Amino acid sequence: MTSAVDTARPAPVLRDKSFWSTFLIGVAVIAGIDEIVFHQLLGWHHLYDLSTPEVGLVSDGLLHAAELIAIVAGFFLFADARRRGSFSPIAAWAGFFVGGGLFQLWDGTINHKLLRLHQVRYDVDLLPYDLAWNAAGFTLLASGAVLTVIAARRRRASHSG
Repeated sequence: MTSAVDTARPAPVLRDKSFWSTFLIGVAVIAGIDEIVFHQLLGWHHLYDLSTPEVGLVSDGLLHAAELIAIVAGFFLFADARRRGSFSPIAAWAGFFVGGGLFQLWDGTINHKLLRLHQVRYDVDLLPYDLAWNAAGFTLLASGAVLTVIAARRRRASHSG
């Protein structure tokens, strides 16, 4: 059972449906950009390059399916937050950038370096590519973190006065 104090306190930004809806959308959009630009248009890599080209193509198809599921789920959460009148644009942008940045950094550090599923590119000096890839992810994540702090401050300010 909740007390009057619990219901009067604003929900933290990280429990906000606006944040999580666009977090999923951000992951899906950045994964989609990666897949479309680097996997398909430039042909630099597949999600999984440790086997045959056919397996690489199947892995890209699975990534694409996951992107679609994430974007659809995100838009359902987004629509529900709007319908309930609880949508927060600043929390939504925070979620988008945090999701996109985390995907980019996960891909650049875990997939590229730790698991070595693929590299950004092959037969080139990887350092500039790795730095640019991870810097882009860090920039997205840092932007999302700043917006998350701003959203939390605005939420506290709107509920305190």
